[in-house]
Amino acid sequence: MKPAALVLALAGMNGALAQDAVTCSSCDEWNKPAAPFNIYANAYYVGTAGLSAVLVTGPQGHVLLDGALPQSAPLIQKNIEALGFKMKDVKLILNSHAHFDHAGGIAALQKASGAIVAHSPHGAQVLRDGTPGTDDPQYEPNDRFYIPKVAQVKEVKDGETLSVGPLRFTVHHTPGHTPGGTTWTWQSCEQGRCLDMVYADSLTPVSTDGFYYSGGANYPDRTASFRATLAKVAALKCDIVIAAHPSATDAFGKAAAKTAQSNPFIDPEGCRKLAAGATRNFDARLQRERDEKAKAAGR
Repeated sequence: MKPAALVLALAGMNGALAQDAVTCSSCDEWNKPAAPFNIYANAYYVGTAGLSAVLVTGPQGHVLLDGALPQSAPLIQKNIEALGFKMKDVKLILNSHAHFDHAGGIAALQKASGAIVAHSPHGAQVLRDGTPGTDDPQYEPNDRFYIPKVAQVKEVKDGETLSVGPLRFTVHHTPGHTPGGTTWTWQSCEQGRCLDMVYADSLTPVSTDGFYYSGGANYPDRTASFRATLAKVAALKCDIVIAAHPSATDAFGKAAAKTAQSNPFIDPEGCRKLAAGATRNFDARLQRERDEKAKAAGR
């Protein structure tokens, strides 16, 4: 895209997104611009300061993982173009989970690229509806944090693989943070060295007041399914892991320390470390729930 055309395209996207912008206590901090950087081989970070988006490039088209906030879309496109790639060459957009801070920009990015969007069946329905369902731990009846609707979403089964030319991405359903959460894996190769790459869904047990992962009057017990997700992530073939929030895997710290001789992103224990930390957080959450239930029961 020529520079003048890029300016016009981004200006048009900015105007269209003005009415879709979401405000929240962390949104401004999350949405601070961040310079794109190489992770390994054909994998690049193109997200914002607090919300990950990863571009994986290929000779027959590129794959984009996550779209951050609605107002993040022009920043993501700008980063893609800054690396020398074209938005129209993005053929597939994958989403970790359908919340406004990771899926909000997908509708605009799909429109700009013409890409196919893919998600788990549950996540796909949320993208089409534009709002999480009542089974989401963070559901609120008057939730203002909607997602700009994505009309066409391909539903993918657990373990299914999607291809763009030689790029092959496998989906792993990882429910917990949301019912339809997904983690994606692929291989990236550089100078004959192929590494197992993981884009990990959020593993935090966040919820609205009154929701219990351990079950309650209006919610089933999700302890087993959440623990299964943590075990699944820990067991993945994983040389490099990037999480939906860059801070979860210290993406910017690793980028700053990366040299031609050393790449801190490479850590075969990365997924196990991520899952272990999330397990500790989940255990602490369950203990708080037990304490709250005991207090409510007068024990």
